[in-house]
Amino acid sequence: MGASLQPRSGSGGNRRRRRGGARPISEINVTPFVDVMLVLLIIFMVAAPLLTTGVPLDLPKTNAAALPTQEDEPLVLSIDADGVIYLQREPQAIDSLQEKLTAIREVRGQDGDRVFFRADNTLTHGYVQRVLAILQNANFRRISFIHDQPRAE
Repeated sequence: MGASLQPRSGSGGNRRRRRGGARPISEINVTPFVDVMLVLLIIFMVAAPLLTTGVPLDLPKTNAAALPTQEDEPLVLSIDADGVIYLQREPQAIDSLQEKLTAIREVRGQDGDRVFFRADNTLTHGYVQRVLAILQNANFRRISFIHDQPRAE
């Protein structure tokens, strides 16, 4: 009684093979992931400059050190090249500026006398001094001038 080992008919005892003898790919395709990441990178690179605070100005260049950061939102007064005054991002008339600044100062209390002042580089000195006098008359005593750092050449 001899036992013989013969392959079964039909599918055979071996593993089924794919058509053409190709093996399944067991690697992760990272190309779509890279594509999505590059699109996100481009979106953030375009959007980042739009998130800057304030009105676009040509600020003077100085070598002064940066101010320490504050936890609450600072009051920013900006003057663009056309002489338009902005309180935060809203344009203000120079005639009603002192009343508005005085009201803000009263609401902020004792520690609310700091304002960041930004003025375009092309403005006349007299106009800038006029706005600074309005700030002083509204009891803002700590006025910080915002400027750009000069480029290293």
